[in-house]
Amino acid sequence: MIIEWTRAEFEAYVLLYAAQCNLLETEEERKYILSKVDEKTFNKVHTQIVFDKEEDIIENIREYLLMNKYSLEEKRNLINDIKEVFFADGTVDKMEKQIFVVLQKILK
Repeated sequence: MIIEWTRAEFEAYVLLYAAQCNLLETEEERKYILSKVDEKTFNKVHTQIVFDKEEDIIENIREYLLMNKYSLEEKRNLINDIKEVFFADGTVDKMEKQIFVVLQKILK
């Protein structure tokens, strides 16, 4: 599958995956993501991620990173944004911790 996202769409995809990985997207997580991307991008990507299976999401993230250049600093910034999504609602649950480890490995 060829992924033709803008950088903003990719980052929204990753952050929305982080927000939804525990099957509960909170208002605080939503607000944080909307502080990073515009509402049109958010809505477009939100529709896609709701329908994607988890294994497809991980593969999409890997494939995008292979096809697009992300500097170490950009990857670190994205990891920090993922952390902010997880902490946006004040708690980090077991599923979020597990997904964070997976996303860190992909983004290294």
